[in-house]
Amino acid sequence: MAQIIVTINGRSFRMACDDGEEERLTALARRFDSAIDSLRGSFGEIGDLRLTVMAGIMVTDELAERERRLAALQDEVDSLREARRAALDSAARNDAELAGKIVTAAERIEALADGLARSMRPADA
Repeated sequence: MAQIIVTINGRSFRMACDDGEEERLTALARRFDSAIDSLRGSFGEIGDLRLTVMAGIMVTDELAERERRLAALQDEVDSLREARRAALDSAARNDAELAGKIVTAAERIEALADGLARSMRPADA
């Protein structure tokens, strides 16, 4: 298990993570520290614990909003998949119907051609 040191709100913390996850955890810590810096810029020095709690809530709110948007997009994808399936089913039915009509038209043309050929034969043939 790997260990890294991250800095959040001016303090260093030793953290353990799975091997290969060091860069990801470092990036997450930088992002959280950025949220704290943003709040400090808006509210000034309001106490480390309060600032950290506010940043945690802010980040959690962003996560909840993204989860909501992701769920809405998943619903849209599901709807589009259903619409695509319905369109493909309809196209298959239309293709089958058209093929049947083409066969019927071909049979009529053959019957007309046979009738025309018979009518054009000499009477004694």
